[in-house]
Order: sequence, then structure tokens, then C-alpha cells
Amino acid sequence: MPKMNIDRSILIKAKPDQVYTKLNDFNHWKMWSPWLIMEPETRVTVSDDTKYYEWEGDRVGSGNMKITNEVSGTSIDFDLEFLKPWKSTAKVRFELMPEGDDTRVKWSMDSSLPFFMFWMKKMMVAFVSMDYDRGLQLLKDYVEDGEVHSKLTFKGKEAYPGCKYIAIKTTCTMDEIGPQMEKDLGKIGAYIEDKKELVAGSPFSIYHKWDMVGKKVVYTSGIPVTEIRDDLPEGMITGEIPQTEVYTLTHTGPYLHLGNAWSTLYNMERAKAFKANKKIDPFETYVNDPREVSEHELVTEVHFAVK
Repeated sequence: MPKMNIDRSILIKAKPDQVYTKLNDFNHWKMWSPWLIMEPETRVTVSDDTKYYEWEGDRVGSGNMKITNEVSGTSIDFDLEFLKPWKSTAKVRFELMPEGDDTRVKWSMDSSLPFFMFWMKKMMVAFVSMDYDRGLQLLKDYVEDGEVHSKLTFKGKEAYPGCKYIAIKTTCTMDEIGPQMEKDLGKIGAYIEDKKELVAGSPFSIYHKWDMVGKKVVYTSGIPVTEIRDDLPEGMITGEIPQTEVYTLTHTGPYLHLGNAWSTLYNMERAKAFKANKKIDPFETYVNDPREVSEHELVTEVHFAVK
């Protein structure tokens, strides 16, 4: 059985005891779980002593988890059992380490894949690591602010009218994508500043390739325009998103939480909630301007073209 080891961490602005109480009571997990946010209707049962819970969802599968050992304010150990989509078990652990007035939270898992999935080990490690990163960001919100700042609204299928655009295409690492995309959109904004009559819609980014193992991404950031002019600066390209039907999921909250929307849509695609049109790369549109609203009010629509 191919072994799988995950180890992720985050710094939370709270004392270890404050974090601990959110982890050793499974009622709190419903508020910040990176899996339950993807399928809010998942059926969850928590035991009376809050040390055991089980879940069953149409897309996130089913299983259970129980606390096997806990050291107050320091560490918690869990036994995790997956029943669907395939059976497996795992040992999960949280460690809480004080750093000044803050707490370094380490989330780890030791598990194994079914033997027939040996070829997927690197990809599964990358996917689960991403889930852990999403979860730790949500836990940080929940501990520091009492709520998570990531809301998903399932708009469903709708018509996308299509557009012509000017854009910049970029290849970078996943760690670089935030500042690099801001730089790209800034260049486009500077070009369009005195040509507002050209703007025909909200800025967007098309994702051509996500290499989860190599942590590389290829994307195009651009803006819809009414016409293409021949005075484009060097490095800018033109293109078109065709008219198509899309499945749209709206995310409200900081851009750092957008992985919740993308993970949800990929999860829905795998579960055959819709049939993706692979000829059109998925894209996100930025409905409001981060210079005009707080990051908690940012609205982003993620679109998957469907057949």
C-alpha cells in the first residue's frame, strides 16, 4: 500500500488554549471544515461528548473520525476512517506550539492509498495538502474572528455571452500567482485608463493549466473590450471567450480563499454534477474592485463551461 504523509502548518493570532478548544470539539469543525464548505448539505452527526463525528455526502463521500488522545493546549490525535469513495484509514494529529502571543498550528496525517492507486500518490499528496492549507486558513479565520470569511453561492447553470479581450498570459509558481496577477492586471489597467469606452465587462483570469505536483500555473488575465485596437503595449495579447453555457459558483471573501470555490467545482465535476466542456478553459471574473470594498466583501464568480 503506497504510504501518504501530509504535514502543513499556519500561524494563528491566538493562544494555544483558544485554538485547542476549536479542535477538540467536533461541533466547531462544521464551521471551518475545508470539505463541508464544498457540500454544505453533507449529513453530519456529532457524539454527545463531542469527541466523535461522522459524515455522509453525495460528493465528499462518507467516513468518521474520533479523538484518541489529547493533551490540553498542546496536541490532539485522531483516528480517521474513510468509507466512500473508497475505504481507508489514517492517523491525524494537531500540534499547537506557542510563538510569542501566537500559535503555530501543525496539521499532519499518515495514511495509505489503495494499492491500485499507487500511480496517483504524488497527485493525491498535492490535493490533500491543498485541502489542509484551505482548512488551516479557514480555521485561522474562525479562531481569530469567530467566523470564516469565505462564502459560496451555487448559482448553477447560466448563459455566458462571450467576449473579446485584451490580456497578459503568464506562467509562474503557485506561490507567485497572487502578486504576479496583480501586476498583470495593473498593466492592463494602466493601458485602459484613458480608454474607458473600450471596457465591456469585469476583469477575469482564465486558468489553462494547474500543475499541482510541480506547483506551476499557466493563466491569462484580461479585460473584455468592445474592440481590439492596434496600439497594444508589448506583451499584451488578444483573444476571445466564446458564448457558452457555464456552471457558476460565486465566492464572497478574500482572494486567498478562492481555492474553496475551485476545489468545490472540481469536486462537482468529478461527481458528475455537471459535464465540463474541456474545449473552454475555466475562468473567474472579479465582480467588484478591491480598491473600493473591503477584502471580506470581494465577489468573484468562477465559471466552468459545460456541455
